Amino acid sequence: MRVHADAIQSDISKNISSNMEEDKIAILKNAIGSYPDFPKKGVLFRDVFGVLLQPAAFATLRDVLLARVRHLEPAPEAVVALDARGFLFGPLLALEFGLPFVPIRKRGKLPGAVKSVTYQLEYGQDTFEIQDGALAKGQNVLIVDDLLATGGTMAAACQLVSDVGASVVSCLVVIELRELRGRDKIAAPVHTVLQY
Repeated sequence: MRVHADAIQSDISKNISSNMEEDKIAILKNAIGSYPDFPKKGVLFRDVFGVLLQPAAFATLRDVLLARVRHLEPAPEAVVALDARGFLFGPLLALEFGLPFVPIRKRGKLPGAVKSVTYQLEYGQDTFEIQDGALAKGQNVLIVDDLLATGGTMAAACQLVSDVGASVVSCLVVIELRELRGRDKIAAPVHTVLQY
């Protein structure tokens, strides 16, 4: 009889947890701004800055991101974020978990010796850089960004982390545009908060 009661309580807890998660996702989706034809005609731009304008929504996003990181296996030993909007969330996570924060920036923005990777964009190419020695060989890394669209920048970041000898345990993004299939370019596990 006790086992049955424990099973019922477990199911109730899961349902409550699931409903709370759905409520948090609804809060975040309501805060995301949508701008048709930006930056060009035919694009529907999803703007994460709408969440930052509302302190309660930003706190909700923080809580969801922290919960996602708590469940990662293996646990990250450093947080890497991508220039520029990844910098809004990466340092917050690094501080909460007591981990080093390492920025990946566009070419020419970091002082000292750097490692770089060049990657293709829709119209041309760009280069990401990381400071030499910022990550240790074999170190488990979480990569954070605001958006996963075509996957080019995240794939380049994963390659750069791998090139310096560290290991990407997960990629965490706030918004994923599913129809662009960006996760198909990424070998590491991808965790998203909102999908469109």
